[in-house]
Amino acid sequence: MDRKSRYSAGIKRKVIVVDDEYVNRQMLGFIISQKYDVMYAENGRDALEKIKTVKTELSLVLLDIMMPEMDGFELIKIMKDDEELRHIPIIVLTSEESAEVKSLKLGASDFIMKPYNRPEVILARIGRIVELNEGRHIIQDTERDTLTGLYNQNYFYEYAVQLDQYFPNWEMDAVVIDVDHFHLVNSLYGRQFGNEVLVKIADTIRSILSETMDGYACRYEADKFYLYCTHLDDYEVIRSQIMEELFTLGDDKRVRIRLGVYSDVERQLGMEERFDRAKLACNRIRNNYTQAIAYYDNKLHKDAIFAERLIHDIHDAIVNKNLVVYYQPKYGVQGEKPVLKSAEALIRWNHPEFGMISPGKFIPLFEDNGLIQILDHFVWEEAAKQIRKWKDEYGVTVPVSVNVSRMDIYDPRLETRLLDILKDNGLEPSEYMLEITESAYSDDSSQLIEVVQSLRDKGFKIEMDDFCSGYSSLNMLTMLPVDVLKMDMQFVRNVHTDENSFKLIKLVMEIAEFMNFTVIAEGVENKEQYDLLKQAGCDLIQGYYFSKPVPADEFVQFFDKD
Repeated sequence: MDRKSRYSAGIKRKVIVVDDEYVNRQMLGFIISQKYDVMYAENGRDALEKIKTVKTELSLVLLDIMMPEMDGFELIKIMKDDEELRHIPIIVLTSEESAEVKSLKLGASDFIMKPYNRPEVILARIGRIVELNEGRHIIQDTERDTLTGLYNQNYFYEYAVQLDQYFPNWEMDAVVIDVDHFHLVNSLYGRQFGNEVLVKIADTIRSILSETMDGYACRYEADKFYLYCTHLDDYEVIRSQIMEELFTLGDDKRVRIRLGVYSDVERQLGMEERFDRAKLACNRIRNNYTQAIAYYDNKLHKDAIFAERLIHDIHDAIVNKNLVVYYQPKYGVQGEKPVLKSAEALIRWNHPEFGMISPGKFIPLFEDNGLIQILDHFVWEEAAKQIRKWKDEYGVTVPVSVNVSRMDIYDPRLETRLLDILKDNGLEPSEYMLEITESAYSDDSSQLIEVVQSLRDKGFKIEMDDFCSGYSSLNMLTMLPVDVLKMDMQFVRNVHTDENSFKLIKLVMEIAEFMNFTVIAEGVENKEQYDLLKQAGCDLIQGYYFSKPVPADEFVQFFDKD
């Protein structure tokens, strides 16, 4: 049972009396034995062996100074240099003032004067030192992460604030150290290896702080560390040192870390805000295998403020009708002349302050924080209403495809929500197509296949968006519930200038024909691309060659053309 458990259980604390005089040992033992579990040693060497055997249970060492073989001074030095023994308090037994001063400087906690003629004073001093030490251990148990021994988040922030107070002129950096894809490290190599990675990083950070710079560190989350330290111009030195230590765990196990640095922090900011900035820099290089360190700068600051503003304004944008759905036509091209077949619904944001905001700025943001579902649901509702309106006013049915994001796939109400939208607008599933990005199939293909197959069974047509962007294997195509392959615009951009691109597109057409898929090419901008894609067998074409995305009231011009 360790000291903390013995303390909680009310069991006698274990104390060792070290003195080469038998009578002195017995006399002191007699005084304290009613309250403490007493062990004895006759010199420093004998004491060291016994201390090591009971180091987790021992509450105190009562140590004489003048002894043969190994004196008390030497034993104090050995214990204070040993990581496992240095926390055990030592009370020196002496009659010389010079020995008192020297032993206290070496690390002893207190002293007891010989001869032992005041038992109540001896018990009081022993009790005070034991209680102080146990209290210190209780505090350390709450302030430290149990796995790595680094501070936990709350204590870390407190010590970091104190560092600012005592050294207001120091240039300080806030650093976030993150293990890339730590969940995969655990999955591939086991949780024990994952713990070894975290301990190795923590030990290296501790070593760096003691040798290179001043500061504090904590384990912030499962795979994230915070470092508040004196300014460093180049953190590649730190990153390399940590990576070298990780390499010792096995060169066949790939572990990668990335650092986000908020350099020379602004002292008027709160400590959490400083590390939010460092974390923002760190997140900027997530999945970036060419850059391992990112620094927070003014541009990143402006981008962060802009992103927060968009997040804040999303609900008002819907209420105030700042969000508008545009439609881009898709033309069938395998007849004598192109024929309007369908359209894609695309969101646009006309912000009252920022003007027309590119979807490339707000859609990835909302995909990251989960708000993409708000946009998706808005587009679903608006697109269904528009299909109904065109049918009623023009007698024309224009099927519209809407985006279904990864977040939507995990929504248990997805199917019910879509069917309710169709029912409310008097539409059939065949008039309402669902686009799912190719990359979504790589996340959890089994769940996605189950969800999408159920939607197909209800009559929805499924388009795989961004096909050929690099995720799907040919083998996956045999399993995926898909009706339409929509080739990524980057893939078709060079079709008229690069022979290999054209050959690959023809290959896609052959695969699609074999598997009975319809193929759409998006991003078609000129007649050369159009002619080659038609020649290759592409079924539908979408892009600026026909029209940019336009508001619903402008889309009706395509009815007149047809």
